[in-house]
Amino acid sequence: MGRTGRCSKEDNNQMNSLLSKFTFTDELIDVIENCKGVSVPTTKAELYDMVFGPNHEDVYDVVFDVPGKGPIKEADVTHCKNGASVNFVEDYMRRREPDCMRIADDKPTDKKRFADVYGYPFADLRRETMEWFKTQELVLMPFNSGGNIYGYGSMLVCPKACAFFAFALAHLQGFVNARECEGYAPRAIVYVAPPFRHTHFAGKQVVVHNRLDDCHEVFSYNLYPGPSAKKGVYSVLLDIGEQEGWVTAHTSCGRLVTPYENEMVIMHEGASGGGKSEMLQYIARDEEGRVLLSTNTVTGEETYINMGMTCWIEPVCDDMATCYPAIQNKSGKLVLVDGEDGWFLRMDSVTHYGSDPVYERICTEPKEPLCFFNMEGHAGATLLIWEHTKDSNGKPCSNPRAIVPRRDIPHIVKEPVEVDVRSFGVRMPPSTRENPNYGIMGMMHIIPPALAWLWRLVAPRGFNNPSIVTGNELKSEGVGSYWPFATGQRVKQANLLLQQIMASPNTRYVLIPNQHIGVYKVGFAAEWISREYLARHGGAKIRREHLVPARCSLLGYAMKDMTIDGQRIRSKYLRVDTQDRVGTEGYDAGAKILTDFFRKELQKFDTPELDPLGRQIIECFMNGGSLADFEAITPTNL
Repeated sequence: MGRTGRCSKEDNNQMNSLLSKFTFTDELIDVIENCKGVSVPTTKAELYDMVFGPNHEDVYDVVFDVPGKGPIKEADVTHCKNGASVNFVEDYMRRREPDCMRIADDKPTDKKRFADVYGYPFADLRRETMEWFKTQELVLMPFNSGGNIYGYGSMLVCPKACAFFAFALAHLQGFVNARECEGYAPRAIVYVAPPFRHTHFAGKQVVVHNRLDDCHEVFSYNLYPGPSAKKGVYSVLLDIGEQEGWVTAHTSCGRLVTPYENEMVIMHEGASGGGKSEMLQYIARDEEGRVLLSTNTVTGEETYINMGMTCWIEPVCDDMATCYPAIQNKSGKLVLVDGEDGWFLRMDSVTHYGSDPVYERICTEPKEPLCFFNMEGHAGATLLIWEHTKDSNGKPCSNPRAIVPRRDIPHIVKEPVEVDVRSFGVRMPPSTRENPNYGIMGMMHIIPPALAWLWRLVAPRGFNNPSIVTGNELKSEGVGSYWPFATGQRVKQANLLLQQIMASPNTRYVLIPNQHIGVYKVGFAAEWISREYLARHGGAKIRREHLVPARCSLLGYAMKDMTIDGQRIRSKYLRVDTQDRVGTEGYDAGAKILTDFFRKELQKFDTPELDPLGRQIIECFMNGGSLADFEAITPTNL
């Protein structure tokens, strides 16, 4: 097995030796034996050597011959001092398309089936795809979905012409040295076939999932790694978890150490753009060391606070946390571990030198070459992560990315952690009495588990999302905010989430907005300040006299007062209805937008398979239940 192209006999023997370590289907063996050549990298360095083409060009054009259209350039890859800079030709390809998943198999699903959308069975396109692979030089790369410690053996099949994709995946997931494999039968396979985007899908990003009994196939018909190398592998983990009864949470997580050496673990969930990466960032300060709390969107007035020593952050995960049953314990808290080997970090907030010293240092002088997307790279020069590629409208791309190996992140936590506080972030729009909107969430809200579950079922995508191709209208990412990546049934994931929440009575729940609090633009300051406040209060151990039921019951308890570093946070940031430019009239109008949206989205879970407790919680909301009603079902545990 293993036709390897124009190689020496010795090279062929070595390649055949590597290929013999894997257990492949007859179909894949046929592809391997009849393609134009196969490379199996045993190190990331070998893979990096392929990224810039056979001639090791300074700027390598990724071009595919598309039937009926001729050569089409997808991207260029620039050889920088600190890694590979990938820039796609089309603005559209620089962001994840939210509606790109198609299901090929007949297993239970609530997602769009391939045959229903395109009018023919995927088996036809699958055969065509496999035949196309025979016309290419291929990279076969083993990796572990979910990281090397707890992950599942997987395989990438990718044209050598776009080796940057394999390089990106090798950083994101658990890269496996083929020499160390023996009898390796992939639990998942990612196939990459870019030209089909143009011939079959009108230029759109499409990722097809084919769930076989013993293998989850992911067919990526585009080269942006977000929907496939990143979220496609997330889909694999969710599928396995649905079969085995566990969840991969869409979250960041960090262990905070206060100046007084108290510790608290906080996980921050939310839809894409919901502030997960930002929860692990240190507080941004101006030249004078001040923290910009807010900018009034009407008057332009800026409000600053002064903060002394802040919490030390020990990162756990950035986007995906696997909550395996085997790592749970008797603490009464959720236990999780990072589900990735590298982090796909969005750098839109890094706009100048000094914005984020930690990642600037990692990316400027990395221990190994990194992979960058949507950034201005120049051959032979150091790529700077604050220099973002401009879209065709002349504005910097809102989704610049760097893949950073987690082991390079200072003070990274390697072991599973017990979660003290589980927060949920939402991008909130500006809201005033004259122009009311759903941006009515105060700086931090304490909520009972029942409401925490509802927020995760709906998972509002929120305002001005930079991560995906979308407008500013209120939309739902659904269960756990990971529903766009799940291949199965919505109600099964809802039940798993509820079971997870109920099994963790000692984990507490909060809501934290970003971007706006009523009329005030706050960016991610609410996250940073709330994080500090919670850590200094022992993980949401807040006395009831500091809380007041929010005017909108969906928001649980609002903070009556909040003091950080001796500075009182004014009530207008805690309870939006107290803002002069919003008032109760603007607040109630925004609350109606929010509750009507929840009412519409929660109807999707009205199925016989829903857990009886979940049905009780949803009925409570539909009947206009108060905070006390929700607490009667699941106490807040203050």
